Amino acid sequence: MDQNRPARLAAHVEAARLDPGLYLVATPIGTARDITLRALDVLNSADLLAAEDTRTLRHLMDIHGVPLRGRRVLSYHDHNGERARPALMAALAEGASIAYASDAGTPLVADPGYRLALEAAEAGHRVHALPGPSAALAALSLSGLPSDRFLFLGFPPPTETARRAWLGQWIWTDATLILFESPRRINRLLSDLCEIDPNRITVVARELTKKFEEIIRGRAADLAAHPRMGLLKGEIVVLLDRAARPAPGAEQLDERLRELMARLSVKDAAKQASEEFGLPRRDLYQRALDLGRDQNGRADRPDTGETDGR
Repeated sequence: MDQNRPARLAAHVEAARLDPGLYLVATPIGTARDITLRALDVLNSADLLAAEDTRTLRHLMDIHGVPLRGRRVLSYHDHNGERARPALMAALAEGASIAYASDAGTPLVADPGYRLALEAAEAGHRVHALPGPSAALAALSLSGLPSDRFLFLGFPPPTETARRAWLGQWIWTDATLILFESPRRINRLLSDLCEIDPNRITVVARELTKKFEEIIRGRAADLAAHPRMGLLKGEIVVLLDRAARPAPGAEQLDERLRELMARLSVKDAAKQASEEFGLPRRDLYQRALDLGRDQNGRADRPDTGETDGR
């Protein structure tokens, strides 16, 4: 967060009365001055404050001269949500105004506030959204990718098998895809993407709105080989251009594999289908084996001894 202290606003010394309800306060993703005036008003006036990271919220309020005046700042995050939520719901039931702030960005976007907002709404309490900074939307605006239709996917699964299946599920969506990733796993994500569509235009956005903001664009294969990828630090947003062509249906895929296997080995048929459809060769190799088993009552013997289709 920006350590420079902005001019303190006298308007936030006197606290105005807020209507009861839950206020979802978007907070800066890097530069402290990105906070909105309305967010400062609510942080100054709410009866109770809750935050994913209480230290981050206290520091932000201190930068902008928003006093606590004896108010509590309750911790609410993924690991304590079940324990912390009843106290917040009880306060809402008593007519309190509660400001909830995520660690950075807009609450409920890859954030634990979902259950709190849902329970508050189901209980009949007003839920107010205070729009503001969002890493996903900031990255989209910088990416140069189509923004008329996009899909936010959150974090990919950390394990290779789950991540590849996850990518296979979403990669052919007719929309720009936005996801978050750890700098420790960005190389693995790009490697898995290259197995499916190495030519997919990809954007890696790092440390948005901060001093070392960096935007790297190119084909997935180029980024996977980029020397910077192994050195990245900080918060990362990855964006994928929409698919150049729709994913093939199961019937179309099986029909093409049968055509290829009529004149090629299983391995070569899977390789050619992989190149044509941009799908992982190992997956098509297994699919071709299954088709051969269905047709002949046994799996065709691979003529190279390979078992993974590489």
